Amino acid sequence: MAVVSLPMYDLPEVREATDEWWSGLAGHFRDAGVAGAPDRLNRDIAAKDAWRDPALLFSQTCGYPLTHEFRGRLTVVATPAYRAAGCDGADYCSYLVVRDGAAAGSIADLHGTVAAVNGMDSQSGWNALAAAVAPFAGGDGFFSRIELSGAHAESIAMVRDGGADVAAIDAVTLALIERHRPAALHGIRRLAETPAAPGLPYVTRRDADAGLVEALWLGLQAAVADPSLAAVRDALLIDGAERLAIGAYDRILAIEKLAEAAGLSAMARQHRETMTDP
Repeated sequence: MAVVSLPMYDLPEVREATDEWWSGLAGHFRDAGVAGAPDRLNRDIAAKDAWRDPALLFSQTCGYPLTHEFRGRLTVVATPAYRAAGCDGADYCSYLVVRDGAAAGSIADLHGTVAAVNGMDSQSGWNALAAAVAPFAGGDGFFSRIELSGAHAESIAMVRDGGADVAAIDAVTLALIERHRPAALHGIRRLAETPAAPGLPYVTRRDADAGLVEALWLGLQAAVADPSLAAVRDALLIDGAERLAIGAYDRILAIEKLAEAAGLSAMARQHRETMTDP
């Protein structure tokens, strides 16, 4: 059976809408000639396991795994565009958030603070954050410490509760949290935007033939235009989809080079090694 997942913005509050979005996509995929599109998402499979599965039909990944661990192992179908502050067509940024009472008035003021990061393989939570502070790092790593949170919502909680001083939060995730969990942002303020990058792409397996990729694109276009799915798209902040060449994601590699030049990548590697030591 084909594997399908939409794990990237699947907050509990929008899970029903995510299921409805998949149902609409699946119908349009079948109409476009995609055989075997299942009725339901595979929610019992971890995101990376789905991306590795040879039966993968459709999923959504982050740009950093796409350009690193999964480089050459996934085929990009399209990049959704979102209707949220910090999004511009298929591009998006992250927002650096701090506590309301924090003294920091600029990115430079964050030197020596503690950063909460959802994952070291996250474009929005780490790579974009590193690029934002890189001009002020001076080769010393900038942050005094990195704390892994596991999720953007947890990064926000760590900043709010004093476990960290700053976090970079994906613009779409932040918009969804503002809509559904406004209390979670009490005591939090936005300090700055990070550099923009192409958004989180819809993907299929590496060996998908051109006919399948085209059919998935046609089905996605139909779903984006389907008036019966307008409420679902609104719930998920989906505003359209664009076909980007895989080379567009090289911007993520360019962003990473800014962090490398400032000594931040060395700090990240050391942190990863510490976390994976026996």
